[in-house]
Amino acid sequence: MYDSGVELVREVLVRGPIARSQLAANLGLSPSSLTRITRPFTERGLLVERDETRDGLMGRPTRPLEISAEVGVVVGVKLTGDLAQLVLSDTGANELARAQAALDSTAPVVVATQLSSLIRDLAARGSRLPLLGVGVCLGGAVSEDGVVHRAPFLGWRNVPFAEQLEAQLALPVVLENDVVALTEAEYLLGRARGISNFAMLTIGAGIGYGLVMHGQVVRSVDAGLGLASHIPLDPTGPLCADGHRGCAQAMLSSESMCAQASMALGRPVDYQELLKLAVAGQEPAETIVAAAAVALGRLIALTANLTMHPTVVLGGEGIGLWTAAEQTICETARELRDPDAQPLDIRVDPSGFEAWARGAAAVAIERSLTRLAD
Repeated sequence: MYDSGVELVREVLVRGPIARSQLAANLGLSPSSLTRITRPFTERGLLVERDETRDGLMGRPTRPLEISAEVGVVVGVKLTGDLAQLVLSDTGANELARAQAALDSTAPVVVATQLSSLIRDLAARGSRLPLLGVGVCLGGAVSEDGVVHRAPFLGWRNVPFAEQLEAQLALPVVLENDVVALTEAEYLLGRARGISNFAMLTIGAGIGYGLVMHGQVVRSVDAGLGLASHIPLDPTGPLCADGHRGCAQAMLSSESMCAQASMALGRPVDYQELLKLAVAGQEPAETIVAAAAVALGRLIALTANLTMHPTVVLGGEGIGLWTAAEQTICETARELRDPDAQPLDIRVDPSGFEAWARGAAAVAIERSLTRLAD
């Protein structure tokens, strides 16, 4: 028998606004049990009722439940090797303010001190609501106890960063791998909201892979090792830094694509220029981007085939590749699917680099609401 308010609140976060009858059905509760469990949360203002609407299950008037945006705020932080990007969000997942700053240093204690100041300032100028917690995501291997075991961009190994930042803020801090955080954000609040099984692929400086199975984000310390980066995609492609020919990193990372173009043209070419030149039909940009599009299509098909679920969400700061070569990506992916398989459901998060901080904020919302509901 279901008797936990934690799963109730999480279900409303993922599905809300949701009719009570649908919520009861999803959780296997009787109407009376649902009323008993929800009452403390509505009385405390954690859950609120929307205007009356027609219940799709029973055909009766109902007042759907949703998470209140007035419970408090959280700050999500994306850390790179030289930058901190922050987003302030209320518990209703409404973005309230943004900020970013170059890191003064990559020394963990210095980063923690700088972040604490940025977080307090953003929360103070962005909302009157209490700050409930902070989510931090970065490219690296992290553990549930908030230790960064490996973060190459920052040069960190075995750094108890969550503890260090909590000491500065006197607030709960959740630390997460950036792709895992973004995957959770897409499930809780984004392009794959409420879809119980899907894969997440990110392209940019690196290649990221995340997975949701049975409504739960798959977590592993190996998530920060970039294992998807070296999946072979083109036997004739360029070499990555580790010597793998035509792997995902070599074919799809912005650094590799720009290096190919820069070498061919004899001058520096950044990612945006590369895509612009490719769309205009100029060589060698067109050939480089076309090869990347085919590689991404192969990676999408491979992901869907191996997970046996058709939904794949694309994101990351390199998502401009989709805009430049959508048709090639889709055609390649579909060619590699069995004709009797479920049609591919490719969903694109176009927000690019901004999505990472939003992912950290989503993790902070989920953890904050879980604490309040426990």
